[in-house]
Amino acid sequence: MHPFKGSVHVPALEQLIARVGRERVPLVMLTITNNSGGGQPVSIENMRAASAVCRKHGIPLYFDACRFAENAYFRLREEGYESKTPKQIAQEIFRLGDGCTMSAKKDGLANIGGFLCTNDDAIAQQEKNLLILTEGYPTYGGLAGRDLEAIAVGVEEVLEEDYLCYRIVSTAYLGKHISDEGVPIVQPPGGHAVYLDARAFLPHIPAEQFPGVALAAELYLEGGIRSVEIGSLMFGAAAKMDLVRLAIPRRVYTQSHIDYVIEVILNVWKRREQIRGLRLTYEAPFLRHFTARLELMP
Repeated sequence: MHPFKGSVHVPALEQLIARVGRERVPLVMLTITNNSGGGQPVSIENMRAASAVCRKHGIPLYFDACRFAENAYFRLREEGYESKTPKQIAQEIFRLGDGCTMSAKKDGLANIGGFLCTNDDAIAQQEKNLLILTEGYPTYGGLAGRDLEAIAVGVEEVLEEDYLCYRIVSTAYLGKHISDEGVPIVQPPGGHAVYLDARAFLPHIPAEQFPGVALAAELYLEGGIRSVEIGSLMFGAAAKMDLVRLAIPRRVYTQSHIDYVIEVILNVWKRREQIRGLRLTYEAPFLRHFTARLELMP
């Protein structure tokens, strides 16, 4: 099990820039942790290498930093970083980049909102001008004062070691208990979620019949478990995997809740051969997975 499956393939990045030209690469976005790939972290050394490539070519490096604190906690898997605190790791990470995007509903521990950061003053001014047209004045960006304060507190509080330890251990607990019973998941479990491998879970359902959606629907019918497909419906023919993400909301679930989720998953696992695929009855021209409608195959 590779400990940092979210890391970028640096030689491939170099090859891409050489093939298409620097002018066609406006920025490099590195997601920490990688949500669409199993909630997997990126190593500090990989970030350093990606940053070096970007700076050599004059390309800005941005982080999708929704789960930056969880990624910082995974420094325990990386030699030479174990003794540093999550806050020290986070500071080291952001020094490697030129900006970031952040949905504060994740590692901001807030109910709503987020932010966009850049170290380029000219770009920052353009962003402020656009913000006024679309969201609100730069001092609040369309958010209420209470939400701004929640974000300010959350980005500090989320870096507390005890909090991160409990959260990530809880996710690992879910992953271990279902995988021990044979349920196929992305290994090792990520920080914020366990990802079921729907193609391995339902090998009798072909990708064009959306095994991830079929499995997500069964989990809801069985026990009211809400999950999301990351696969053939979301990415179409480009999908290499069909995953079902079981994201764990922060400070919401107790141990008994996690045990209930385990029970529901195992019940579905026992009758997996009875689950049928799905077909589309409606799809939007873009981002179809948000509003698509499907029905069971006959």
